[in-house]
Amino acid sequence: MGSPAEPRRSDCPISFALEIFGDRWTLIVLRDLLLRSHNRYRELLECDEGIATNVLAERLKRLEHRKLITRKRDPADARQFIYLPTELAVDLVPMLVEMTAWGIRTSNNKAASGFLKRAETERDNLIAELQQKIRTAANL
Repeated sequence: MGSPAEPRRSDCPISFALEIFGDRWTLIVLRDLLLRSHNRYRELLECDEGIATNVLAERLKRLEHRKLITRKRDPADARQFIYLPTELAVDLVPMLVEMTAWGIRTSNNKAASGFLKRAETERDNLIAELQQKIRTAANL
């Protein structure tokens, strides 16, 4: 994920998206920010997948550089920062819902069958609810 001045590999939209999201951790960090409402470094660090501190710090910098998140002082502890999704990140919710539903179907994850049912029968409502929850939490 280079700077905006760096040339793209191609004009293909999928290639462009992969320049931003095409690594092991970026979507996991976005999942936790958007779908799990984790916005403190410690919360993001404690993800089930076990991200390393240096990797998390780098992904947060990249997401901030790409204007998908903003970093602000934590009102509860001014020594800490919170990371909030931007409207650009909220636009990713439909993709995350589809990826989650696909992952549930493909992995036969019975524990998440309620989410899958909603994604299949009430997709638009589910997405709208998630986006509204994110916007409210991030004061967008």
